[in-house]
Amino acid sequence: MAHRLTPYAEADLDHIWDYIVRETGNIEIARRQIAAITSRFLLLSKHPHLGRARDAELGPGRRSYAIGRYVIIYRIDEGEVSILRVAHGSRDIEALFGR
Repeated sequence: MAHRLTPYAEADLDHIWDYIVRETGNIEIARRQIAAITSRFLLLSKHPHLGRARDAELGPGRRSYAIGRYVIIYRIDEGEVSILRVAHGSRDIEALFGR
């Protein structure tokens, strides 16, 4: 199964990169964190039901998968995994989806 990132997910990854570089001053730390997150996209494309169903909190068909301090929110759409958002676990995830 393939995967694709929504523009929101792409922006989330950019913000995570920027935040880590700004806070640590270390590009290598940011690179490793983004690589850890994006490697999970491939895992989810091979095992799409690995994440927890979040229909009630985030909307129909939405699932979440935690990676360290971050949470990947995704949906299985017509033979592909759509990565909807990537957020820090301390954020109000439900608010990202207007809930």
